[in-house]
Amino acid sequence: MTEIKIAKIIRSKRKTIALEIARDATLIVRAPYRTPMDFIEKVVFKKRFWIKEKQEIIRDRYQKIASKKFVSGEGFLYLGNMYRLEFIDASDMSIVFNNGFQISRQHIYMAKEILTAWYKEKAYQKISERADWYSSLYGLKYNKIKISDAQKRWGSCSAKGNLNFSWRLIMAPLRVIDYVVVHELAHLEENNHSKAFWNKVKIMLPDYEQYRKWLKENTHLLVT
Repeated sequence: MTEIKIAKIIRSKRKTIALEIARDATLIVRAPYRTPMDFIEKVVFKKRFWIKEKQEIIRDRYQKIASKKFVSGEGFLYLGNMYRLEFIDASDMSIVFNNGFQISRQHIYMAKEILTAWYKEKAYQKISERADWYSSLYGLKYNKIKISDAQKRWGSCSAKGNLNFSWRLIMAPLRVIDYVVVHELAHLEENNHSKAFWNKVKIMLPDYEQYRKWLKENTHLLVT
């Protein structure tokens, strides 16, 4: 019946069907456990024009973001601000951040690897700092933090209380990082996305919805 391909159906205890357009423009359907497939297809068919419009918007966003070339003058995000990359004559430091990214000319062919390593280090420092602050403030206890190379998942919380975060988050504004941190900390007590879960998120970050929205709309910018 439906003209739209469903990439994934996620069933849970939720009471309603939700349609989500993923970062690769595929359709994800979230539905209650016992929802019949034909009913899901009817909902998708009814929303087909909305789905196609959102998919086109996402595809257009990614097409406009060219792959980074790592050349002098190119801009890179850090904590929501854009900074220029510059190659300098220096041999003592491979990279320096001074209102911009400065990399030694002798490492020009390793610029991507050097900048990525710098991002990962800063991501661990900043995310650990925010996680410690929020967990202490709200009496939550996690096990450890790991920085991952994930491109499609900003964070996760394991059954053992380990928190995982993509290093790419360090390119986002601080409050957006806070949202992801708070989201995963809330999972320490609510291993789902129930109303109780979102209530916990809101207690810790009352205006979380605007940062959640920013992340959805600007994912395409957090690339290297």
